[in-house]
Amino acid sequence: MAKGKNPKSGAKRPGPSVVAPPLADTGIADKTKSRKAKPPSPPARIFQVETRFQQLARRSGGMPRDQAIERAQAALDVLKPAYEEDFLEREVSGLCDLVKKVDAGHDEPGWLETATFRTRQLRDSAGSLGYELVAFISGSLCELLDSIEGGGDCNMESLVCHVDALMLARHKPYRRMRPEQVPELTKGLQRVVKHVTI
Repeated sequence: MAKGKNPKSGAKRPGPSVVAPPLADTGIADKTKSRKAKPPSPPARIFQVETRFQQLARRSGGMPRDQAIERAQAALDVLKPAYEEDFLEREVSGLCDLVKKVDAGHDEPGWLETATFRTRQLRDSAGSLGYELVAFISGSLCELLDSIEGGGDCNMESLVCHVDALMLARHKPYRRMRPEQVPELTKGLQRVVKHVTI
């Protein structure tokens, strides 16, 4: 065994330590320099950037804002009957049939993506057209479906509960209701989502 080696670790014994030379005293003049206050930096310059949209919105010509809102509202009023009679009925019925098949054990590949797509369409379109209760229930169902897509348990009872609520909300007496007008329903759905997605 070589001199100065530890037989077990193979490491050398520490040699003499190296000490750094002492710092030189810089004197009083340097100390006064560090005590001087730095000159204040100039204040930050804030400037507004005008986007192309803002430029186009402010340009001359075009339609006054109030008139544009009235025309948009009139266009929505024309769309609402077709939405109620065709789209709303078709999407809620399709979603109901899909969930019933899955609940009965006849699920097909891609059912979750289809259900999520239909539910999101209902949520987005109902909210835009003023069907707040339908939008609320669809949004709650979207949370459940997103949880399932994220690897959560597929609780069919909660899905059926939401679809039944949508079936109720599509009927005329309930279509125009706001979620605050049916607190038992909305609070119950919120509890279901909270319980299932935890």
